[in-house]
Amino acid sequence: MTNDQLKILAEMDQSEGYEKIDLYNSENIEKLSGHYNEILKLIGENPNREGLSKTPVRVAKSIQFLTHGYLLDPVKILKSAKFKEDYREMVIVKDIEIYSLCEHHMIPFIGKAHVAYIPNGYITGLSKIARVVDAFSRRLQVQERLTTQIKECIQETLNPLGVAVVIEAMHLCMMMRGVQKQNSVTTTSDFTGAFNKVETREEFIHLIGTKLH
Repeated sequence: MTNDQLKILAEMDQSEGYEKIDLYNSENIEKLSGHYNEILKLIGENPNREGLSKTPVRVAKSIQFLTHGYLLDPVKILKSAKFKEDYREMVIVKDIEIYSLCEHHMIPFIGKAHVAYIPNGYITGLSKIARVVDAFSRRLQVQERLTTQIKECIQETLNPLGVAVVIEAMHLCMMMRGVQKQNSVTTTSDFTGAFNKVETREEFIHLIGTKLH
C-alpha cells in the first residue's frame, strides 16, 4: 500500500511506543463497494434508492474495520511495552470485550475474554493484553482458534511461567439463523505451564468469577 491509497483515521499513542491506526485501502473500498452493490441487487434490492445509495461504500469501510486485525502484529504490540520485573504472581485482565466475525458465515460473535499469565522476569503493559485480544479477534475467526492464538502469542513473546485464556461468547450464527437458540453461550479455554496445575487453574477460575468492584 502506498500513502495515497490509504485514508488514515488515526488515534496515535506514541507515548506507549505503539501506534493504533485505522487504515482504509481506497482501492479495496472501491472494489468491495462494487461487490456489495451487486449483492444488493441479488437479494432483490435497488442499490440506487436513497436509503441504499451509499450503503455499499459504508459496508466496504465497515468490513475493513471489522477485519483490521490482519494489519496488526500482536507480538509487536506486546514487545512495545515489555519490561523487566521480578514479579511471579498471577496477572489477570478479565472481561475484555470481544467482537469478531465467524469465518463460516461472517456473522458476529461477541463476548468476553479472561487472560492471565504468571511472569518469569518480564511483564507487559496491561492494555497490551487487551490489544492482543483485539488484534486476533478482528479477523475471520472461530472461537477455538482465537483462544489458542492469544495463549500462544503471550507464551512465546513473554515466556511466562504459564498462560490462561478463557473466552465466553454468544454466536449470532446460532441465534439469528440455523438452530436459532437465543440463550446459548460457548466457553473455550486453553492453558500452559503453571496453569496446568489444578490449584493454579482453580484460583484463576475463581478470580475471573469474582466481582471485586
